[in-house]
Amino acid sequence: MNKTIRWVAVAVCFGLVCLFSAGANAAGNMAGNVAKKPIAPKLLIISMFGPEGKTWLDHLGDTRAIQIAGLSPDYPAVHCNRDAICVITTGMGHTNAAASMAALIYSRKFDLRKTYFLVAGVAGINPAQGTLGSAAWARYLVDFGIQWELDGREIPSGWKSGYLGVNTKSENEKPPLDYRTEVFRLNEELEQKAYALSRDVALADSPAAQRYRAQYPSAPANEPPAVIQCDTVASDTWFAGTALGQRASDWTKLLTNSRGVYCTAQQEDNATFEVIKRAAAAGLADTDRVAVLRAGSDFDRPPPGGSDVDNLLNYQEQGGFDPALENLYRAGAPLVNAIVKDWAHWKNGVPAD
Repeated sequence: MNKTIRWVAVAVCFGLVCLFSAGANAAGNMAGNVAKKPIAPKLLIISMFGPEGKTWLDHLGDTRAIQIAGLSPDYPAVHCNRDAICVITTGMGHTNAAASMAALIYSRKFDLRKTYFLVAGVAGINPAQGTLGSAAWARYLVDFGIQWELDGREIPSGWKSGYLGVNTKSENEKPPLDYRTEVFRLNEELEQKAYALSRDVALADSPAAQRYRAQYPSAPANEPPAVIQCDTVASDTWFAGTALGQRASDWTKLLTNSRGVYCTAQQEDNATFEVIKRAAAAGLADTDRVAVLRAGSDFDRPPPGGSDVDNLLNYQEQGGFDPALENLYRAGAPLVNAIVKDWAHWKNGVPAD
């Protein structure tokens, strides 16, 4: 009788031990699951190099760094604040932008299905559309690099440049868009909302920029910076000069069926958007939540009588870099604040009013 009681007691105790152990394991697993829950930013700011990212980080308050395998070794972490605003710096150029954005999305450390994306960077600017420091919201993203090129000394008579679309016969023939990344149209509702929120903000300027833009004889090149709407071209090859600037304008019109207006030149935006587009196809993001803001840090061509060579090699002397960086924040902040502070209205898409 006593032996039986003792055996039962041992069995019960053993069962309790197992129960407690299982409970502890369940609690541990639950805690692990909570710890591994993806971060869900309300807004992700995409910068391309250090000064662009710093412009935002200086205004976001305390942030925590989330290390992501596969990001640029120069910028190995995404920084997020308590308002669910995050900043990634991808590194410059198509390759860095695509690699960093893909690493972020497929790390699964972030839930980006409801996230708004703000690409914010400096760019060259067309003096026919803006000026140094102007902040431009884009409708179209056009890849200037996907073209055939002839040496400029060997172009056919009557051509404006040595560029033509891939698998075309002339510079004025629209290509078949076989790459499927040549041109993207951004969400008009978001672009209009961003412009409406920011068009009246006071933008930064500099004495050097004022002196340089005074060499241009007409507006808007010789006017103070403003928030504007026009389109952006991407090319890893920096270009400068009136002829190439005209090709950028012509190319933008050709690929957008004359709806687009070339305004700014940068390196990354088509690559960045394509990564988000593929993520959207996998149910991981939403391309209707992408906005692109580019601020003019230098003119893409010299003033009348100026040298294309000087315009390219001495672009830093134009005085637009610092105001352009500041104006990324000044023009972008109204959209950021609207999304974050009124998340209930933005969570399910761009609000109608």
